[in-house]
Amino acid sequence: MIHQITKGIKVSVKTTFNGTSHSHHHFYYAYSYSITIENNSDETVRLTNRHWKILDSLHKTEIVDGEGVVGQTPTLHPNDTYTYSSGCFLHSSIGAMSGFYTMVNQETLEEIKVAIPTFQLTTPLLLN
Repeated sequence: MIHQITKGIKVSVKTTFNGTSHSHHHFYYAYSYSITIENNSDETVRLTNRHWKILDSLHKTEIVDGEGVVGQTPTLHPNDTYTYSSGCFLHSSIGAMSGFYTMVNQETLEEIKVAIPTFQLTTPLLLN
């Protein structure tokens, strides 16, 4: 598991390769990831938006922006933890994701860009 801390907000990521899939005459590699967000600051924050940069070694880079995560905009009080899981499909067996969450300090209304560490999306090695 990898992690990164921005202004007391710790983002940890664990990835899993879920196999391959076929859809509309295309072959895809399926990955899932679990993200844990820990508020180790003294402030209450609300996750309002996400920004992803998805790198696929055989395809163009995709940028994804949206409200919240998995349909939620969680509020994290000091020492709260929030975990969610999601996934993506790549055209290749090698890729990566990175990005940031926009969080709003619920007392000052200041926006904070909380970094999501770059994480690799790879298939396991084939062994003899």
